[in-house]
Amino acid sequence: MRLMTDLCKILITDDEPLARQRLKRLIEPLTGYQICGEAGNGVEALRLISELEPDIVLMDIRMPEMDGMEAARQVATLQHPPALIFCTAYDDYAIPAFKVQAVDYLLKPVRSEALQEALQRASRTNRVQLAQLQPAPSTYKAATHKTLIAKTWRGSELIDMNQVFYFMADQKYVTIHHQQGETLCDQTLKELESEHPGILLRIHRNCLVNTQWIDALIRQNDGQYALRLRNHHTSLLVSRRHVADVKAWMKQLSGDT
Repeated sequence: MRLMTDLCKILITDDEPLARQRLKRLIEPLTGYQICGEAGNGVEALRLISELEPDIVLMDIRMPEMDGMEAARQVATLQHPPALIFCTAYDDYAIPAFKVQAVDYLLKPVRSEALQEALQRASRTNRVQLAQLQPAPSTYKAATHKTLIAKTWRGSELIDMNQVFYFMADQKYVTIHHQQGETLCDQTLKELESEHPGILLRIHRNCLVNTQWIDALIRQNDGQYALRLRNHHTSLLVSRRHVADVKAWMKQLSGDT
């Protein structure tokens, strides 16, 4: 994806004219965006991407001639691909969408707030920035290649586990702290821990940490322990109950290197 200049150009791709009109109505009041074209299927989308060089493509999935997923796979091979945001009525394409480097995955009917957030994310993210945010090779556990499907108020949101620092529970919800900011999800820490074994380490009843970001275990002046994370300004408190587990994990890691 190219760096954004003045107006961010958007290509809308959907085989339903009414769906395209709805997206246009949602985008037109927003500052900084310009709709540069419309496509009714993947073939048209690829042609217009070549001609118009949009910054962002809003892509439906189930379309005639060429569906959105196949079009996205071809877009991902471009030297300077646009950011892809899927807008679909189906929630079972989340993992394939991530594999073609989609920025976001919105469920129809697309809500104005969700679309605006997705456009903002797409506008401020480019491949150079993403490369800089990836964990550097080190003596720490190898980077994971799993996808987190966060169940949020706007549907399924894709987050690369490589970019997740930690999860913090607060009453009914869990906040995901990652390189793009924070995301509130409906999953419990127990569910997340079972879905990503070997990746997440519990350091407190309210906190799971992505082990690939652990830098050091520090004993504080009051005798309690805290975890320091690489590339992150926060130190996380380790409960007395989980100190032994954290030490055992770090010892095992040290033995592997």
